[in-house]
Order: sequence, then C-alpha cells, then structure tokens
Amino acid sequence: MKTALTIAGSDSSGGAGIQADIKTMTANGVYAMSAITALTAQNTTGVTAISEVSEDFLQKQIDSVFTDIRPDAVKTGMVSSDGLVRTIASRLRYFSAKNIVVDPVMVATSGSKLINNGTVETIEKELLPLATVVTPNIPEAEVLSGIKITGRQDMIKAAQIIGKQYGCSVLCKGGHSTDNADDLLLCNNTIKWFEGNRIDNPNTHGTGCTLSSAIAANLAKGLNLEESVGRAKEYITGALSAMLDLGAGSGPINHAFDIRSRFSEDPAV
Repeated sequence: MKTALTIAGSDSSGGAGIQADIKTMTANGVYAMSAITALTAQNTTGVTAISEVSEDFLQKQIDSVFTDIRPDAVKTGMVSSDGLVRTIASRLRYFSAKNIVVDPVMVATSGSKLINNGTVETIEKELLPLATVVTPNIPEAEVLSGIKITGRQDMIKAAQIIGKQYGCSVLCKGGHSTDNADDLLLCNNTIKWFEGNRIDNPNTHGTGCTLSSAIAANLAKGLNLEESVGRAKEYITGALSAMLDLGAGSGPINHAFDIRSRFSEDPAV
C-alpha cells in the first residue's frame, strides 16, 4: 500500500488540517500519516486559539515517520512560524523526500489569520524550492507573486512568476473567483486549465487542505502531476456536491461521499 505524510495543523472541528488530510488520503487509497505543527481550537465560525508544537517535537514526529514507514508523498499545510518551517525543510532535505505538495495556508475559510507575516518569506525561501507543486488560492498567489489577480490572464502571469522564482510547478486555484472554479496548472512551462462549475454550497471549510492531500495521494500512487490534479479535482467536486451541512458557519465537506460499505451504513435509516 502506498503511503503519504501530512505535516500540518490540527483542526478540532475535523473539517480542515490533518483531520481533513487523513480522511482525504484514506478515501484516495493510501495509508495516511501525520506530523502536527500546531493545535487549533476552531470550528466552522472561526479560530479561537493556536498552540504550536516545539521545533524539536516536530522534528521527532517527522523522523519517526521517515525512519519506519517512509512516505511516498508529503503534503505540508498550516505552518505558522519561521522555526517550524525551517525544521520541516531541513528534515525533508535530509530524507530526500519526494512528491512534496506545499499548500501555503495563510488564512482559514472563516477568515481567521493562521500565519505570521514573516513566516511567508521563510516558506518562500525554505519550503517552496523543495516543492513538486505549490497550491495557492488566488489571495495566496497574489502574496507569492506580488501581483493583483482579477482574471485568467493574471492567474497565468502569477503562476509563471511563482514557478520561475521557486523552480516548482504551480496549481493556482480559482475557487475565490466570482465567475467559476477553474484551476490553472503550470507544469514544465506548460499551462493546463482544469475547468469546474461553481457548486452552490456555502460549506467549503477545508477545501484547500482536501485538494492538496488528494493530489499528494495520487502522486504517491504513481500518477503524474496532471493526472493527480485531475483526479483530485474530481474528488473535491464530489465531496462538495454531497452537500453536507454541519455547523453554524462555513461547514466541512463530505470526505466520505464515495465510501460505501456495510460498516458505513446507519442502521437507523
């Protein structure tokens, strides 16, 4: 069985972070492992507290995984301080990690800020050059590229700037666009659009985590990047279309929408 590691923060409400990553990786057919960067007290309405782990403890988590069950792919998510970013980059270099998907998480779906300002520069310097692909949404792509994005041509320009500067492929996610949910993949200087219809679902908590984890799972299984993104896009579309409705704010999506077994059946139904 192929394996994948998520290095990210914990979401107590289960919709984003490592909880979403593990659900996604499992649903996409790989064995999921985790290294936790921070504990968060959050729900669908916002984040009320963040407690980071120490750099030493994060290193021990990563080392414990790589020295026993080596991951076939790695996904990084919320990392809110410089020291933790450097720790992750150092250990990924040490273990020569492959198939690294970097989700540059900066703001939660609820609007709560999840990262310190100076940490963005450290991510750019330490983590992005290691990435197989980086998966920014439009606001994150604006930060990383330094340009304002108002349409498809701006998405292309931003992806080209990011790709050239950090030497990685770029998936610029169009979910924040008002017109559609088209995503742009820049890979080997080639542009590929993944078109998607906007789903009328206000519950989008953890969609970025889910997409990046699905991409990592597919890379772990040996698919190329374009195939991995295409299947991940199909998976998240299904999870959104399931119209799960939980919580008072922007709720989670249904990661288990395609799982059917006698163990998942509700005997009361």
